[in-house]
Amino acid sequence: MSATERATDAPETSVSVVVPHYNDLAGLSACLDALGRQTLVPDEIIVADNASPQGEAAVAAAIAGRGRLVVIAERGAGPARNGGVAASTGRLLAFTDSDCVPEPGWLEAGLAALRTADFVGGAMRVLVADEPRLTPSEAFERVFAFDNRDYVERKGFTVTANLFCARTLFDDVGGFRTGVPEDLEWCGRAQARGYRIGYAPDAVVGHPARRTWPELQRKWARLNAEAFGMARAQPRGRWRWLLKALALPASALAHTPRALTSPALSAPIDRWNAAKTLWRLRWWRMTDSLRLLQTSPPAPPAPEQTIP
Repeated sequence: MSATERATDAPETSVSVVVPHYNDLAGLSACLDALGRQTLVPDEIIVADNASPQGEAAVAAAIAGRGRLVVIAERGAGPARNGGVAASTGRLLAFTDSDCVPEPGWLEAGLAALRTADFVGGAMRVLVADEPRLTPSEAFERVFAFDNRDYVERKGFTVTANLFCARTLFDDVGGFRTGVPEDLEWCGRAQARGYRIGYAPDAVVGHPARRTWPELQRKWARLNAEAFGMARAQPRGRWRWLLKALALPASALAHTPRALTSPALSAPIDRWNAAKTLWRLRWWRMTDSLRLLQTSPPAPPAPEQTIP
């Protein structure tokens, strides 16, 4: 049965799933396989390819008729999502990423939650390559990555790998922006316009953990740069950034008990590795944050307040 027939109480609803993609054909295929197993079949799946180096023909071959390909030349996941929305036709929008694996009830649970909230984030599950033999980076991510319930209920945003909203809301809020944490910034704009965020615990998406230190470092280099781009545009943002950077080692001390006692890990060595990686990462983030502060000029003030 299609999402048009079952999704919401509103008449003439249709659902588009938007999947940004860049240079990960195997991950994209696994994602599309998972979308094909949904208990609620979407009306369309849009794969927004960010001009992957393999070329359009290779991406189309990987899609193999399981979605509609659009190529977005502007770099970045945000522009790819925006281009996917522009090419879609659904009245309701569901977002996930090409390296993610939505569980079978993901779409149905996320759309159901739109009956009680204006836009919705679902649960995230960290996937690992070899459960009995976690790398230190995987152990860290098992404990600390993608706590989307906390993001939604305490911090007021959802990751864009697991986001649901109406097209009318998306059009009103506007698209995702580059150079800032796109999920935090977009959700901030939505709430500033009076829209309510909700959490859907049964709308579960699996996301692979970073396996190595270089992978984890690249992730946090990107997140740090985006967060700094947002912070420096705020009043006294550079001073706040400095204080936050200097507090990072102390935050590692505060979070060490969580790493050592987390139910997400069962082996003592994994808990120890998670704690060690926590300290290593917080010290690295402090030095990277100070580098950004030293090498980047002040930004002009933001045209509007983006954090609720």
